[in-house]
Amino acid sequence: MTAPHPVAAGTQKRVGLHDTVLASLADSKAEDIVSIDITGKSSMADQVVVASGRSHRHVGAIADHLLRDIKEAGHGTARVEGVPQCDWVLIDAGDVIIHIFRPEVRDFYNIEKMWSVDVSAPGH
Repeated sequence: MTAPHPVAAGTQKRVGLHDTVLASLADSKAEDIVSIDITGKSSMADQVVVASGRSHRHVGAIADHLLRDIKEAGHGTARVEGVPQCDWVLIDAGDVIIHIFRPEVRDFYNIEKMWSVDVSAPGH
């Protein structure tokens, strides 16, 4: 039996991180969870995950739970911004970037639309 190729091993970790993020968001009752594959569109990450919380308190609780789950799953300590206000919390977990919004803030910034634009289409 041959040893796994190093790239394949890295891919397995990335998938594990993404799965950890999605499971944690679901466990925290995050709403409208959207995952966007940005592989090849940006060098900063492979996935952008956007979710909503019902209130400032819910957004903060989702973020706290997610940060703990990422660390406990062995993916290290993620960087986080926006916790004091909890209107929009940004978590940089390396290969996965997570945005957690209150619904009206999410509607205003419309992050999903920005990342889903096909820059290879004619006229872009």
